[in-house]
Amino acid sequence: MGKGVLEVHLVDAKGLSGSDFLGKLDPYVIVQYRSQERKSSVARDQGRNPCWNEVFKFQINSAAANAQHKLILRIMDHDNFSSDDFLGEATIDVTDIVGLGTERGTYHLNAAKHNVVLPDKTYHGEIKVGITFTATQVQEDGGAIGGWRHSSFNQ
Repeated sequence: MGKGVLEVHLVDAKGLSGSDFLGKLDPYVIVQYRSQERKSSVARDQGRNPCWNEVFKFQINSAAANAQHKLILRIMDHDNFSSDDFLGEATIDVTDIVGLGTERGTYHLNAAKHNVVLPDKTYHGEIKVGITFTATQVQEDGGAIGGWRHSSFNQ
């Protein structure tokens, strides 16, 4: 169904719940797509309304037409003297974005707010994320367009 690059633009979060014994929250986000994980920088002393403005890229290579594509964003609080605390997570179904990007070559979803919830689904704030999927074009002979096999030096 989809082969290409999924870009995730992590913008910010608002109203995160949680408390830190020694002061403000130092949130960061672990962005996961299947077995691939990316970690944002730690928003030091930014508390409940952190801003990251970071972009993460994931390779997508799914031949199955009915594959489900989900992004999981786990929001954590960085602690220096103990293990990091889980603040909540957001799950974003990107199946339609991958499908439309495959169909059109690229598809962009403007930054939108998604609920941050705990495992029991209680609301713990929101996170703002933009998503773009750019398909890898493959010609019928299997070679990627613009690859070495199609350059003027190889003719």
